[in-house]
Amino acid sequence: MHNRIAELAELRRTVVDGPGERATAAQHAKGKLTVRERIDLLLDPGSFTEVEGFRRHRATGFGLEAKKPYTDGVVTGWGTVEGRTVFVYAHDFRIFGGALGEAHAAKIHKIMDMAIAAGAPLVSLNDGAGARIQEGVSALAGYGGIFQRNTRASGVIPQISVMLGPCAGGAAYSPALTDFVFMVRETSQMFITGPDVVKAVTGEEITQNGLGGADVHSSVSGVAHFAHADEPSCLEDVRYLLSLLPQNNREHPPATESTDPVDRRCDTLADLVPLDGGTPYDMRRVIEEIVDDGEFFEVHERWAGNIICALTRMGGQVVGIVANQPQSMAGVLDIDTSEKAARFVQMCDAFNIPIVTLLDVPGFLPGVDQEHNGIIRRGAKLLYAYCNATVPRISLILRKAYGGAYIVMDSRSIGADLTFAWPSNEIAVMGAEGAANVIFRRQIAAADDPDATRAEMVKAYKSELMHPYYAAERGLVDDVIDPAATRETLIRSLAMLTDKHAELPSRKHGNPPQ
Repeated sequence: MHNRIAELAELRRTVVDGPGERATAAQHAKGKLTVRERIDLLLDPGSFTEVEGFRRHRATGFGLEAKKPYTDGVVTGWGTVEGRTVFVYAHDFRIFGGALGEAHAAKIHKIMDMAIAAGAPLVSLNDGAGARIQEGVSALAGYGGIFQRNTRASGVIPQISVMLGPCAGGAAYSPALTDFVFMVRETSQMFITGPDVVKAVTGEEITQNGLGGADVHSSVSGVAHFAHADEPSCLEDVRYLLSLLPQNNREHPPATESTDPVDRRCDTLADLVPLDGGTPYDMRRVIEEIVDDGEFFEVHERWAGNIICALTRMGGQVVGIVANQPQSMAGVLDIDTSEKAARFVQMCDAFNIPIVTLLDVPGFLPGVDQEHNGIIRRGAKLLYAYCNATVPRISLILRKAYGGAYIVMDSRSIGADLTFAWPSNEIAVMGAEGAANVIFRRQIAAADDPDATRAEMVKAYKSELMHPYYAAERGLVDDVIDPAATRETLIRSLAMLTDKHAELPSRKHGNPPQ
């Protein structure tokens, strides 16, 4: 028995060491960590339990029968992050370039099934060259099994994809099906067809990073939610994100004891937000004022910057914030902001995270490109997401809230539980200038001094239909509050809504706009 135990220990060392120092040095030379170095950074020290470390492929042909390394190029198992269970699979680029074969896929399928059954988050550390060509269609079928499980787990457990190397072809669809995608600059890329194919088909020349690097996907395509300079900072943020998410859709996010007083006044807000609706300001500073200790974790920070989506804590409870950003394009809604916010609202609703919406929106962005590229159906995605959400929902109108954009941004009429407004609020079908030009166009045109008449009509319209208490008088706003009391008002309202229960009609699933 002692001999067998010694043999087991030696075999386990072989599994952990991997293909050897030369392959490890080649990985480090690319600026990348090895698979187990990555897992050590992601999980709590000493918490990782490996599954099927001794697995080897059974394929033959093309020289595969002579090369059967342990793990088959993917390390799978579970551990903890801040004491909570997390499942993980991680490609080992040193073995077959991390390419997926039949045994490799079977290991991933198993750990995904375990994560769903255990009700715990799944993190994938992606660094693979795609399907293992030598195994043919068996490898492609392996991807199908992953996609099916991604879809089955969607909205059930948090799924996080961390791109630490190449991800090409059909393999790129798995990250796209998950809740969050992290990428590392220079070393990670995602694309369906690589630069060589693009050049052959279209004649366009482009580098791998130019086609599908971290900066492209975090600021242009919106495929990646986060982009990092290196792997350690990336994995540190993955850990932080997990601390803000529940284990599954049956739990609430983890609460903490906050040292930031609930009744802390936010006196600076009155000076931070200009009364003139045309003057920009940074909505991030408003968020910093009202959340615990000024800390929030922004999602898709570099994409669709005219709206902010962030996870934070208020009174120790996790909250999702959706806020127009007047500093960028005056905070208008457009195609990208609608899709960005819709996905974020859906994620919050799936994982029992209350939503606070901060409005300062002049409307939807006009333009031929917007209309031809489907602003109607894409804007409807955000409307659908809010209407379908059953978590606590509170909206706060800071300044402008015009037209359809006001309705879409979680207005009282589409189901917000509570709606508050500052004394600076202007809720209307459109801005006073535009409204006056439509309503009083004949009087203005016939006047001796059209400009003076227009100014008089604008003033009259504002006085009659856009004063700060107009919506409150009609029950569309629950209260007009002092900006300094914003934090306390929101936290106490969220506490009241903690046990909110709402049911949707019985159905197989909805058919949201695409």
